Amino acid sequence: MEKLDRLLERLDYQIIQGKTELEITDLVYDSRKVTEGCLFVCIKGAVADGHAYVSEVAKKGAAAVLVQEEVEAPDSVTVIKVDDTRYGLALVSAAWFHHPAEKLKVIGITGTKGKTTTTYMVKSILEHAGYQVGLIGTIEAIIGDKVIPANNTTPESYIVQDYFHQMVDAGCQCVVMEVSSQGLMMHRTAGFTFEMGIFTNLESDHIGPNEHASFEEYLACKGMLFRQCRIGIINQDDEHWEKVVAGHTCTIETFGFSPEADLQAEHIHLVKKPGYLGVAYHAKGLVDMEVEIDVPGKFSVYNSLTAIAICRHFQVTEENIKQALKEAKVKGRIEMIPVSDTFTLMIDYAHNAMSLESLLRTLKEYEPGRLVCLFGCGGNRSKLRRYEMGEVSGNFADLTVITSDNPRFENPQDIIDDIKVGMAKTNGSYIEIIDRKEAIKHVIANGQPGDVIVLAGKGHEDYQEIKGKKYPMDERVLIQEVLEELAQER
Repeated sequence: MEKLDRLLERLDYQIIQGKTELEITDLVYDSRKVTEGCLFVCIKGAVADGHAYVSEVAKKGAAAVLVQEEVEAPDSVTVIKVDDTRYGLALVSAAWFHHPAEKLKVIGITGTKGKTTTTYMVKSILEHAGYQVGLIGTIEAIIGDKVIPANNTTPESYIVQDYFHQMVDAGCQCVVMEVSSQGLMMHRTAGFTFEMGIFTNLESDHIGPNEHASFEEYLACKGMLFRQCRIGIINQDDEHWEKVVAGHTCTIETFGFSPEADLQAEHIHLVKKPGYLGVAYHAKGLVDMEVEIDVPGKFSVYNSLTAIAICRHFQVTEENIKQALKEAKVKGRIEMIPVSDTFTLMIDYAHNAMSLESLLRTLKEYEPGRLVCLFGCGGNRSKLRRYEMGEVSGNFADLTVITSDNPRFENPQDIIDDIKVGMAKTNGSYIEIIDRKEAIKHVIANGQPGDVIVLAGKGHEDYQEIKGKKYPMDERVLIQEVLEELAQER
């Protein structure tokens, strides 16, 4: 039970009717979950508008409603009006859980690419240094020993505050979280101050219906983080960085390859051994150290440089940073699976043309004997994505193996035929094997010395969706089964 006036204490609000000296039993923003004596927050969503359910929630026993529009409500219900109920939900949620973020150092990472990998790198480094670290991200939330699969990159504000509360109870001192532009726009991270806000990069990726109306809006939403943190850590190599931090209220540090950056990477070189691809460089400026990471590519340098820029504020030793970066792994993000001493096999989440091209370009730099790309496309999604991915793989891979992803309600062969439309625009070689396990078996059985083989599209997912049902399918499990089968066949 909480007093309504305490929940509202950091909000500007109007009392439309009723009183705020009320005991509130619960905080709810889904009309299906209303309980007797709760405060119901009316959220305008893409599908439903909570304001339309006021009379229904009143009948179910809601004691008060938080609104941003005029509503008809029985006299027994207190009506509180604010300018924006999403912002209101964030502040009331923080109060409901007794402002847990004030007991944590919260690190927020925003940007088009690199958020997920960087959060895991930071978690790894800080844990090596003895900190208890919570994580909220695209793949999962991690609270002590508990792992909760994610629905959104940045969850609803109530869930964020609930996670923070659980993290405090679990003994966490820090939280590292991915902060999407959608999350910022919808005030999911309002109601607390980040210790650090990080900007990785910006590309025109999330423009369109139900996302951002324009690139300018996308950029402005990213910038909101730097009016809500104490320290801003910025990729100076990104052409948009100055616009992103315009109007910032935090102190600013920069990183990048630029000689003007406060923390720089120099002398970058690729590291290639049988079954292993990595990258090494010298970090100078705010630190002075040699770095090697077990993840290939230039963007891995950026991710690790970002992690170093963050963790140096926690007095982490150089040795801890080096060791942690060597061990930091992200499920399904250029995740190397040791299967052979002669070729390299990896799993990656690349599931659109932009991410697949970035991945294949990176792997090409290692001059593999052959670059083999296995992928499929999701059913009931854009045909254009299939054409584009087919064309990208045809242009960059020496061999493409076209297979199934999540066919959903489509015939897998129809999806493969669409991918082949894109392949036909190239001179790339391809084969098609509908069954994903059989396709994986083929590439492993036929791996040649020096090959780099990438299984693209599924990444961290551990299911395959067919006709509305999700069936267990984890590529790591499939690889293990394939290796056992091949051993028996020899």
